[in-house]
Amino acid sequence: MLIFRQLFDPQSSTYSYLLGDSASREAILIDPVFEQVRREIALIEELGLSLKTTVETHVHADHVTGGWLLKQKLGSQIAIAAVSGAKGADIYFEDGDRIAFGDRHLEVRATPGHTNGCCSFVLDDQTMAFTGDCLLIRGCGRTDFQQGDPKVMFKSVHDRLFSLPDACLLYPGHDYKGSMVTSVGEERLYNPRLGGDIGVDDFAGYMENLGLPHPKQIDIAVPANMRSGEPENPDGTAADPDWAPLTYTYAGVWEVQPHWLEEHLDDVQIVDVREDDEFHGILGHIHGATLVPLGELTEHANELDASKPVVMVCRSGARSAQATVLLAQEGFEKVANLAGGMLRWRAQRLPVEAA
Repeated sequence: MLIFRQLFDPQSSTYSYLLGDSASREAILIDPVFEQVRREIALIEELGLSLKTTVETHVHADHVTGGWLLKQKLGSQIAIAAVSGAKGADIYFEDGDRIAFGDRHLEVRATPGHTNGCCSFVLDDQTMAFTGDCLLIRGCGRTDFQQGDPKVMFKSVHDRLFSLPDACLLYPGHDYKGSMVTSVGEERLYNPRLGGDIGVDDFAGYMENLGLPHPKQIDIAVPANMRSGEPENPDGTAADPDWAPLTYTYAGVWEVQPHWLEEHLDDVQIVDVREDDEFHGILGHIHGATLVPLGELTEHANELDASKPVVMVCRSGARSAQATVLLAQEGFEKVANLAGGMLRWRAQRLPVEAA
């Protein structure tokens, strides 16, 4: 069975795609975004997958790839088209190559036109294809920079993508209106730039008169992506928190486990965000915990020591997860949630205080 997740970066409106083989647990990640690497790692770990390869559809101009950072953290390989000219990759693929993950694979189809190194990836059973910035939902990528050529793109779409079965689902590299997926049949009929009876000259004339500004991040993104996402100063990348063995959840929350907290009560501030009756109720509370109900947390944040780590606690870990977000917004850098809350604390028979 295929494991599939569509991920979104709101800053650049970029879609990334995680595909995994359920038998071997091997996975690949298409077009990762540097700023979303922690989120992606959390999802990969929660799904029990092993990231084998990050795969780029092209050298991006609107975001920096997370390929290099994922390689540092997970040991995954970086794959990009040989014609792209990018440095630092482990795999340089060409048209017709296969990118395997377990017993599944993607077929590489060269689809230049947005850039000369653009490629699309077709799943082995042709039920899905990932089109990068070549074909978008009711649109297409730009052709006015980075070796763009509208006539080349027209041929790429019609020969390499519209030749797929009508039912094949198409997943683009971006969308700016909230759409998530389309199909070959839909785009052949309804794409206003490339579908229906539109000819190559019609398309070229359309694309040559878009008059769009250059992407805001182009001067940063393109040089970085030509290095496969490696920063100019690799030692300057932000490190994960080191004050405790924290884990980062897919929901975007740093968590600490109960047994670690029980052994380090004097090293942290414990803030319980339940209500008073819960704090003194049947589940009890952790020794040394300060009661600050969630609704009062922002008001009382200045009473906490911002230089000392803070662990947030509630019944199940849900309210306290939100509390970590609120406290981070108040400028606290060392904040974590107690995984599982008081329910897990009690289930592990750790000591409590009660009324």
